[in-house]
Order: sequence, then structure tokens, then C-alpha cells
Amino acid sequence: MAEKYTYLLVDFFCIIFPFLFSFHPRLQFFKNWKSFVWPCLLTAAFFLIWDGIFTQIGVWSFNPKFVIGIYFWDMPIEEFLFFICIPYACVFSYHCFKVLFKFQRYQSFARVFYAATATVLLTIALLHLPQLYTSVTFILCSALLFYLVYHNNLMLATFFFCFLFILIPFILSNGVLTGSFFDRTVVQYNDAHNLGIRILTIPVEDTFYGMLMLMLNVWGYERNLNKNKQ
Repeated sequence: MAEKYTYLLVDFFCIIFPFLFSFHPRLQFFKNWKSFVWPCLLTAAFFLIWDGIFTQIGVWSFNPKFVIGIYFWDMPIEEFLFFICIPYACVFSYHCFKVLFKFQRYQSFARVFYAATATVLLTIALLHLPQLYTSVTFILCSALLFYLVYHNNLMLATFFFCFLFILIPFILSNGVLTGSFFDRTVVQYNDAHNLGIRILTIPVEDTFYGMLMLMLNVWGYERNLNKNKQ
């Protein structure tokens, strides 16, 4: 019976500590919730439409043994919560990096790195158009990276180090969902639609899917934060 809470527990443990530390006197992320909410909801809506379409056409599926059984558009409620919990944890981490460190001197490096990453992703996508998870994810991620690099967006340097930091919890949480650590594969991927390259049991596409989702959240958060300050 407890196995049905696998995905729900992943969502819970991803958000609980960032949420609690949001009230830390030095961090006070709760004061910026207003700037976080709308970018999170809009990004979640976009990804849920994308997720729903890919679920319908069989790019991936969800094992009913490891979810509580509440579905919308063939997706478990945990998938909806995922797009709130993970972005919250990431934007909170980004906020902490801004408060605690100064990374702006690495802005030029970050721009070069992301421009090179975007070029590689776009090339791979064009060579693997039939693999829908690969091509759609890499094209969208490269488009956003090119846009942010072109506009020299100031979030790039801080996000670079933040993303490196969250790769560890990313591997842990996605590893649980894809069966790296337990005999419980919550999310099942159709390898006809990806490169077949795995980090443990995690498709490499997940890394850039996550990068795209989190960058959109941070970008929107920063835009709102600047508007609210003005």
C-alpha cells in the first residue's frame, strides 16, 4: 500500500526543506512569493500541456502502482504537483545563491557556456527529429538559451552555479522516479523517442527538460521581482 505514495513523497521531500528555510531571517524568500507564483503557474501550464500530449502519444507513461490514483488527462495528480514543488525548490535555491554569493564576474563565462550548449543541443535535435522527447526538448531549450545569451540576461551566471548545485537532488529525485535506487519505476519512457543515453536510469533528456523548466521559472521570477521593486 505504501508504494502508492512513492511519487507523492518525492514531491513532498523536494519542497519541504526549501519551504521551511524560506522563513530564515537571512533568506526571507517568503517575501518574494508574489514574484514566484505567476511565472510558476504559467510555466506549469505550458509543461502540463506538453506532458499531456506526450502521455497521450506514448512518449512516456506513469506506473499506476506508484501513484495515489487521482488522474487528470491521463496524468496523476503528483505530476501536477511536480511542476509546483520542483520549481519552488529551484527558485528558492537561486534566491539563496543571489543572497549568499556574487557570481556576476562569471557572466561572460556563463554566456559562452550556454551559447555552446545551445548550439550542441540544436545540432543533436536536428539530427534526431523522430525522437520526439529529444528533438522537442533540445529545440526549446536551445531557443531559450540563445535568447537569454543574446540579451545578456543577468540571471545566467547565478543560474549556472545554482543548476550545478541542484544536479545532486535532481539525480536523487529523478533516480527514485525512474528506478535507480528502488524497484519502483514511476515514470516509464518509450526509448523510441529518446537517445537511449541514461544517467543511472535517468534519460539524458531529463537534464535539459529540467533546465528549460527551471530557467523559465527563474527568468519569470526575476522579471516580476524587478517590476515589483520598481
